[in-house]
Amino acid sequence: MPVILIANPKGGVGKSTLSTNVAGYLASRGHKVMLGDVDKQQSARRWLAQRPAQLPLIQGWDFDGEQVVKPPKGVSHVVLDSPAGLDGKRLKTLLKLADKLIIPLQPSMFDIQASFDFVQKLSELRSRDDPPKRLPQLALVGMRAKEGTLSLQQLRGFLAGLDTPVLAILRDTQNYVQLAAQGLSLWDVAEGRVERDLAQWAPLTAWLDAKSS
Repeated sequence: MPVILIANPKGGVGKSTLSTNVAGYLASRGHKVMLGDVDKQQSARRWLAQRPAQLPLIQGWDFDGEQVVKPPKGVSHVVLDSPAGLDGKRLKTLLKLADKLIIPLQPSMFDIQASFDFVQKLSELRSRDDPPKRLPQLALVGMRAKEGTLSLQQLRGFLAGLDTPVLAILRDTQNYVQLAAQGLSLWDVAEGRVERDLAQWAPLTAWLDAKSS
């Protein structure tokens, strides 16, 4: 059962936006999806509470991230929305559970530095033990990007210097805000309304569909 963790210790980078849309995509593919909200703000849980009953079901999971526990039976995919400040025991617990880890970041120097530090920390965790620990398959996703801005140029330059794959750079659009308020994802509305956004997600969804190595 794939467990997909959305994490970045920096707050306000778009973790809940990413996690709810990942869950929405997987549910649209017919998977039995569970969305775990480890964040105290409970943004993902509030999104689920707004979700219309006629849409593909996404179950909620009350999970504090403190102990390694198995997801309930009957679930095929788990998406975990994590809190800001993720560190220590909780980080290690979630890493043990996850098969894939997506790190969202926005085009700002604060996000870039925090994300660099996080990737470095994950690398240190991997190499600290002998033999090295297995870590989830890592990938980065740029969030709320505005074309033609210096900040996006800086983000692209930063991402180009990393070994971690970059799956997508998602544009800054009200689509995500409006859909989230209704418990919807990009895959719950007419394709023509979000065609440009779906195209940006294509490499990310292909990565989600691929089996972890």
